Amino acid sequence: MILKYSHEARAEAARIIHLGGVIAFRTDTFYGLGADPLTASAVGKIRELKGREEAKPILLLISDLTEVDRFISHQSEIFKSVANRFWPGPITLIGAARPELPVELTAGTQTIGLRLPNDEDVRSLVRECGGALTATSANTSGGDPARTAAEVANYFPKGIDLVIDAGTVTATEPSTVLDLTEDKPLLIREGAIRRELLADFL
Repeated sequence: MILKYSHEARAEAARIIHLGGVIAFRTDTFYGLGADPLTASAVGKIRELKGREEAKPILLLISDLTEVDRFISHQSEIFKSVANRFWPGPITLIGAARPELPVELTAGTQTIGLRLPNDEDVRSLVRECGGALTATSANTSGGDPARTAAEVANYFPKGIDLVIDAGTVTATEPSTVLDLTEDKPLLIREGAIRRELLADFL
């Protein structure tokens, strides 16, 4: 089922997420696959859809800064500093995961990546779905990230309960990924936020 982004679509997405289903939605970068991150079976469905390697954790979008403590066991000073400087924005910050998070989410790495998107529509959807959603890119492993709802449907003709059509993606790069689990930050992926902008932290 494909629905245009609307209040009704958000409500239907929230219902599906609450029941342990999977949605696809436009994030602040590309289209992503959304599920309740605390429902192991729902996260498992996403891994099956993507054919994702077990060793890779699944990143989350959060609706508000107040959601961080639900997933990160300890916010270091550097984590707080980077978040205050670049959130909301296209940067995923990796921190130490709370021990109760499903292994399907962390892949046993004991870490979790979070992003607070700079897009009010996306944040509203995530908020309505419980404050956090998985947001791994809507493509099979090795494929290009989906840029439209139609591309999502082509990748996944079955297995997704709802695709929310929020138009064509305008982003040209994925999010930057910064690992803040150790004292020294580690740039995992240079994306929309360039290395030079992170110089003070690296």
